[in-house]
Amino acid sequence: MLPHKKTIEVVAAIIQRNGLTFSTQRGYGEWKGWWEFPGGKMEAGEEPAEALRREIREELSAEITVGDRLCTVEYDYPRFHLIMHCYLCSLKSGEPTLLEHEDARWLPIDKLDTVNWLPADEEVISRLRNNDPNKFG
Repeated sequence: MLPHKKTIEVVAAIIQRNGLTFSTQRGYGEWKGWWEFPGGKMEAGEEPAEALRREIREELSAEITVGDRLCTVEYDYPRFHLIMHCYLCSLKSGEPTLLEHEDARWLPIDKLDTVNWLPADEEVISRLRNNDPNKFG
């Protein structure tokens, strides 16, 4: 990591249901149109699970159950260094409603590569493929 880059720490929800994984397309910013797992920045003093539940309420108007941590990915984007904590999640209530994203899809693990993922999220997909598919509800 270059010392002059700022570091951004975020959480991401790997929401799964019936063998499908929820993916969202960014509707804003430099990476508009690229796909990612929903989530966002943790606020000061916030636990990762708490941050995830808040971010999903804000972005998707849904409630989630936060499960095990799948992985933590570090990636150097041109303007910042990202630390992304990724958790396996399930929907507790509500259907995801896009409040900030352009599009969303429920994709089976073997079809995750049919969308253009952000570079940091590619590592998460690799971890998902190596995980036990029977573990997800």
